[in-house]
Amino acid sequence: MHTISPNSTKKAWAGAIPSLREATQTVSFPAERCANANVQPATEFPSTQLPIISGKIPDGLRGILYRNGPARLERGGLHMGHWFDGDGAILAVNFNDAGATGVYRYVQTSGYQEEAAAGKLLYGNYGMTAPGPIWNQWQKPLKNAANTSVLALPDKLLALWEGGKPHALDLQTLETWGEDDLGGLTKGLNYSAHYKRDEQTGEIFNFGISPGQKATLNIYKSDSTGRIIQQAAYQLDGIPLVHDFVLAGQYLVFFIPPVRLSILALLIGINNYSDSLEWQPRLGTQILVFDRETLSVVSRGETEPWFQWHFANGYVDATGSVIVDIARYEDFQTNQYLKEVATGETHTLAKSTLTRVHLHPQTGKVTSIQQLLNRHCEFPSVPQQNVGQASRYTYMSTFRLETDISQEVLNAIARFDHKTETLTEADFGENCYPSEPIHAQDTQNPEQSWVLTVVYDGNSHSSEVWIFDSDRLNAEPVCKLGLPSVIPHSFHGTWNPA
Repeated sequence: MHTISPNSTKKAWAGAIPSLREATQTVSFPAERCANANVQPATEFPSTQLPIISGKIPDGLRGILYRNGPARLERGGLHMGHWFDGDGAILAVNFNDAGATGVYRYVQTSGYQEEAAAGKLLYGNYGMTAPGPIWNQWQKPLKNAANTSVLALPDKLLALWEGGKPHALDLQTLETWGEDDLGGLTKGLNYSAHYKRDEQTGEIFNFGISPGQKATLNIYKSDSTGRIIQQAAYQLDGIPLVHDFVLAGQYLVFFIPPVRLSILALLIGINNYSDSLEWQPRLGTQILVFDRETLSVVSRGETEPWFQWHFANGYVDATGSVIVDIARYEDFQTNQYLKEVATGETHTLAKSTLTRVHLHPQTGKVTSIQQLLNRHCEFPSVPQQNVGQASRYTYMSTFRLETDISQEVLNAIARFDHKTETLTEADFGENCYPSEPIHAQDTQNPEQSWVLTVVYDGNSHSSEVWIFDSDRLNAEPVCKLGLPSVIPHSFHGTWNPA
C-alpha cells in the first residue's frame, strides 16, 4: 500500500476542483498547493477519440458512460458558496467497435447562459444568496444548476437537479435542448436527481419536493420513455431535506431525516438554503412506505435519528420484510464537509457507514438496524438489473484505510459481497481520485461485467477513464483511457448499454 501525505493529497485534489479561490474565506495553502488549486473552470471538448494508455477495451463493453457534476464554481472573481452550486457539465464516453470517443459539455441552462453573457454571478443557489443588494434575493429565483445526475432515455439524456425540472440533451453530442416537463411537470413541480428504474418493467419512479409552509412530496411514475403516466402528492412535516428514496419490490420507501428548513431566515435573505437547514434529532427519522402501483400510502413510521444522502438498494425478503441498505451518517456534519470540499481544504469529520434496515412495510415499524461495514461508504449502488431486488454486491466510493477522512476526499472504490461479507477495494495510488463506480454488464457474456470510473490524477493534473473487471477490483485495470482535459470530480453517472 502507498503512504499518503495529507498535504500532498489535498494539494492534488484541489487541482480537480474548478477555480478554487480564496474569495469566501482565508485558507493557509502552501504556495505550490495554492497555484495548483487556482485552476480554470473545466474545459469542454468536442467528440474526440480517446487514447488507450494501457490494456485493451473489452470486446463486450459497448455503450455510453455518462457523468454529471459541478464544473464551474467561480465567475467574475466570485466563488460559489457550496460544492452543490457549481454549473453542471456532462461527460459522455462512447465505447464502440472502433474504440472509445469522449465529449464534455456544460449544460446550457438559461442561468448559465445569462451569467456567461454578464461575466459574473447573478443567481443564488443551495449555498449562496444572490450577489448584490438584499432585494436580489427576492427578484432572482434559484438557478437550475443541472449538475447532479443523468437519466438516459431512448431519445434523449436528462441532466437532473432536484430543485427544478430536468434539462434534455442530445444523447450523442450533448447539445442542450432545454428544460423538459416529461409530460407532467407543471409549474412548481421539481424532479429529483435520484430516480429508480425497474429493469424488468421499464418503469421509472422519481419524486420532487415542493416547498411551502409545509412541503409537498410529489411522486412520479413514468414509462420507459420518461413520460410521466401517474403522480401523487403528500404533505410532509415542515420542510425536510429529502435527497433520495428506494424502490423495494412492490414498495417505494422514503426515510425523512430530521433536517428542517428554517424558512424565515431564508425568506428575508439573511441565510442561504444550506445554512438555513437545521439538524433536529428529536424529530427522529420518519418513514413513508408507498405502493408502487397506486402510489398510495401503505404505512408511516418513525425510528432513531440519522441522515442519509443515498440509498444503495432495497428489496422484499422471503418473510415479507423490506430490506433497505443506506449510507448512514450519525448527524448532518456531512453538509459542512461538502461545503469545505469546494475550497480544497476540509477539516470536518463526517463518516457514513453501510447500514441495513429491516422494516415491516404494513406498519412502518423498523425491526432491526445493522451496520454492515465499519468503513466510510458513499455513492452506494447495485447493478442496474438488481435495483429493487436482492443483490449480492454493493459498489461504493470510500477512503483508503490510512486516510484521515476529515482532511481528505474519496480516494477509493470498493465492492461489498453480502454473501461472504467481504470488501474488495481498488487501489489507485497516491494523489489519484476516482469518481463513483459505475457497473456495466458485458454485452456478450452474461457472467461478465465491468466497473468504470473517471479518475483525476493529481500527479499529472489529468483525468482518465479506468475500466476494471468487476470480479477483480483489487487487480490492475483492464484498460485506462486518456481524456483531453481535467474532469472536475462529479456526483453521479449512468451506463447506457448499446
